[in-house]
Amino acid sequence: MDQAYLDRPGNEEIQLQLFFDYKNNLDGYPAFQRYFAEHQPPTLIAWGSHDEIFGADGARAYLRDLPDAELHLLDAGHFALETHGPEIAALIRDFLGRVLG
Repeated sequence: MDQAYLDRPGNEEIQLQLFFDYKNNLDGYPAFQRYFAEHQPPTLIAWGSHDEIFGADGARAYLRDLPDAELHLLDAGHFALETHGPEIAALIRDFLGRVLG
């Protein structure tokens, strides 16, 4: 399904622009990290341990600013929602039940 959307006419240019612009995200990291450190929002991290684009160390890095975050490294790759959707949905339901309940 993802590939069908990626193959739409004109999408290649859009994706290339998104990839090119990704470097601008780095400028926002200090503000994100400061917010996390100061406010400690309840945080659930569900991450594919075999993600070849955003490795597991990227998930663990959140714990520096959010030491109480709940981290789940799943036996999944980059598209964890597609391969482990029900498992992630259960984690979200459980997390929200505890945090909001």
